[in-house]
Amino acid sequence: MISTVVWGTGNVGRAAIRAVEAHPALKLASVLVHNPDKVGRDAGDLGGLDCELGVAATDDIDAVLAAGPHAVVYAASGDIRPDEALDDIVRAVRAGAVVVTPALYPLYDQRNAPAEFRDPVLAAIADGSGSLFVSGVDPGWGNDVLPLLISGLGSTVDAIRCQEIFDYSTYEQEHSVRYLVGMGQPMDYEPMMLLPSIPTMVWGGQIRLMARALGVELDEISETLERRPLDATVTTRTMGEFEAGTQGAVRFEVQGIVEGEPRIVIEHVTRIHASCAPDWPTPPGGGDGAHRVIIEGRPRIEVSVEATDEGENRSAGGNATAVGRLVGAIDWLVDAEPGLYDALDVPLRPAVGKLGRKQP
Repeated sequence: MISTVVWGTGNVGRAAIRAVEAHPALKLASVLVHNPDKVGRDAGDLGGLDCELGVAATDDIDAVLAAGPHAVVYAASGDIRPDEALDDIVRAVRAGAVVVTPALYPLYDQRNAPAEFRDPVLAAIADGSGSLFVSGVDPGWGNDVLPLLISGLGSTVDAIRCQEIFDYSTYEQEHSVRYLVGMGQPMDYEPMMLLPSIPTMVWGGQIRLMARALGVELDEISETLERRPLDATVTTRTMGEFEAGTQGAVRFEVQGIVEGEPRIVIEHVTRIHASCAPDWPTPPGGGDGAHRVIIEGRPRIEVSVEATDEGENRSAGGNATAVGRLVGAIDWLVDAEPGLYDALDVPLRPAVGKLGRKQP
């Protein structure tokens, strides 16, 4: 069995505990937490399971890594603390662990990652013989392995479009929704996630990965952005009111330009309420969210993925699929040579040993 640590127990960490516990080749060895109120709580409780797993959460990073785990699922956020997340991940890799995480956007396309991210990881791999694989859902499988797989079904391909269409009122990170994305803020507010070059920093690696897999050269990566205000004040289930006239919807594209045309596009359509920007793309059949891939060509192919978890919540479902991709890669990475891997290196694994397996 592969001893595995889950580091962080937020939206991603909860799903990671469940995924590790369900994987037939993995054994949950430890759960690391930052919040002192979580220290001592059982992993089953923190993972939203109906039973105890006999693993008590701890904040003693030194002791957990000194025990020599084979793998670490790093589920702590890196959005507003990238330096701290990188330090944590390097520490685990240097301890000899296979580390999987969605936390560091620059390392999704590790070949083109800035030196300040890539070099410390490579040094840690050389010192400790660990590995690192960074992926998620979007960025992640929703705009790397899924569109590339589907593109192979076409006779001709004119363009690939990957869409995330989501109602962010279901997203349980109010600070990110209100301040990083800008929902509920005045229209002259400049959200950090929408500043020029930031979308390319987050999603540009996926554009480059797809271009590399398709064997095409990019002229450049460009961005587009549209924002819409709310026509009326709306009240959400978890985050309260969002006032009329404030930002209620965002639509942007990160475009891979090939021979002067946008041929590889990642598009986000994000609302705080379905009433805002009704003319923009919506999830098939309504609902809170979906990931969609459109292959323009012959034939035209359109695939939508809707995942739900934690009480039919589609944001939680998306998190769970990102975790599934990462946790499902651990046994492959343990058998592979130490290294820094990307989505084109690591195969999407079938559910070997999981069919019919029950969650505690």
